[in-house]
Amino acid sequence: MQETVMKNRTGINRRDFMRTAIVGGTAGVLPLSISALPKNQESNKTPVKMEFRTLGKTGLKVSAIGMGTMRTTDPNVIHYAIDSGVNYFDTAHCYMNGNNESIVGTVLKSRRKEVIIATKVHIANEKTMTSSVESSLKSLQTDVIDVIQLHSLKRSSHSKNEDAMNTLEKLRKRGLVRFVGFTTHKNQVEVIEAGIETGFYDTVLVTYSYKSDAEIGTVIDKAAKAGMGVIAMKTQQGGYTSDQFKKLSPHQASLRWVLKNPNVHTTIPSMVAFAHVDENVGTMRHKFGAVDQNTLELYGQVFSKEICNFCGSCDPQCALQVPVQDINRCLMYAEGYRDFNLALDTYRELLTESQVNACINCESCRVQCPVGLDIPNRLSKARELFNPVFV
Repeated sequence: MQETVMKNRTGINRRDFMRTAIVGGTAGVLPLSISALPKNQESNKTPVKMEFRTLGKTGLKVSAIGMGTMRTTDPNVIHYAIDSGVNYFDTAHCYMNGNNESIVGTVLKSRRKEVIIATKVHIANEKTMTSSVESSLKSLQTDVIDVIQLHSLKRSSHSKNEDAMNTLEKLRKRGLVRFVGFTTHKNQVEVIEAGIETGFYDTVLVTYSYKSDAEIGTVIDKAAKAGMGVIAMKTQQGGYTSDQFKKLSPHQASLRWVLKNPNVHTTIPSMVAFAHVDENVGTMRHKFGAVDQNTLELYGQVFSKEICNFCGSCDPQCALQVPVQDINRCLMYAEGYRDFNLALDTYRELLTESQVNACINCESCRVQCPVGLDIPNRLSKARELFNPVFV
């Protein structure tokens, strides 16, 4: 195994990831120094006015900067985000093997009226879905979930799954959930258009960034016009870092680009440290401008060999049905998020449900990426990085 495989722009390899995770021992995430006070106290003296938008037909007033808690281990960071004006929080029953909802719940029990909470449930039979939602309620220490979302839909048939919709409606009538939506990483246009056609859903969580294809923006507009609340994720293209950005913030620039679309009602960047809250909330200090545009262009150039647009054009090209886009997402979690355990968890799911390793003996990869990613190299890197863990 080549331990240098991760030693590119991320500056960390698999052994470093595993050592850090084992020492930290916290639900499969890197033990960052997140309990200290924010370093930049001066920046906190300048108040940031949070913008609030209406989440479609739900009528909920949500902060333009929400918080994805998937990797958050310290409740104090969530408290700090609320104090900073954030009121929309996104989690899921499966994050950290169920522990993430419990972390969020320790905050909700004392600040429930200040926040809007969204979580997720996988499509399954009624009994399983109901049990999952009831478990989420217990972990979140709340009587009602504001937004329940069908998790990670990949096909139009998922959006139109009548059994799943009927189950969600029963949960809503019982008063366990207020609004219903779905999330999607893959075949997004197909999935969202199908969801719009049902007229059932209140919200959609969609991958959207400055690198997204124009058709994603178009379907977002269509969803908003249909009354759906639109939440954007993966807004920062993986959060890759480089010394070239010491005086620039591509993460703020990315968020500003997304938020200049009025049909995006909130965003859920991942935040695991006080500094992340400061940086993301600081996005609201001004609108998207020329400096932001230049920053994004530089960011795209520096990480041109890593950034996947999640357009989905790669998967249909593979005759062996290798989930190329999802594998690239695993690499993004490892290289960009620097969260090897999250990458492993996602890769583990792929191993059980798809042909991840079908291309090992493939003599020639014919998959062409429209933005120039070296797909054979990316797939090889993923195998070298992740497969030894499962052997």
